[in-house]
Amino acid sequence: MRSSKSRSRAKNNRNRPSGGNVVNRVFDSSGPEGKVRGTPQQIIDKYNQLARDAQLSNDRVAAENFQQHAEHYLRLLSEAQREIEARREEQERQNRERQAERDRERVERQEREAARQADPAEAPQPDVMDFGAEASTPESGLVETPESKDSAPAAETPEKKEKPARKPRARKPKAAPVAEEAPKTDGDAPEAAE
Repeated sequence: MRSSKSRSRAKNNRNRPSGGNVVNRVFDSSGPEGKVRGTPQQIIDKYNQLARDAQLSNDRVAAENFQQHAEHYLRLLSEAQREIEARREEQERQNRERQAERDRERVERQEREAARQADPAEAPQPDVMDFGAEASTPESGLVETPESKDSAPAAETPEKKEKPARKPRARKPKAAPVAEEAPKTDGDAPEAAE
């Protein structure tokens, strides 16, 4: 079994994440009155209370000691809050820049769309070919559509030969399922004539 000293040393040697969230982190403070445990704000409040108690009992040295301990954790807390505030401001600045960039892109897109709609000459135009009277002649190069066939005179269209109706295919009769024969054993086999 491990001794409590080796266990506490192993606990203290753990790699703790540096930085992190100091505001909510729990600290163990070894002050003159013993250990004080809690977040920096809780430790500050506890040491301030101990300093008031020492001052009321006319112990100026202990009161000063408690105030110095409280001041240490107050510095830790204020530094952590400054870092958090700086990170938050940096994040807000980046968000504002991204939003401004998106707004610029949206305005440019809207301007391009408005210019395209306002100036029909810039809009892509379909190709229009006017053949006039030549459009009905087969040499025009146009594809003949069913609508144009209906409008053409019946004399000009060649008659199509009708195909004879197809005969239905004869179906093969289904084979009856073959019953599987049981394998023969020596006892079932007919005896051979000698």
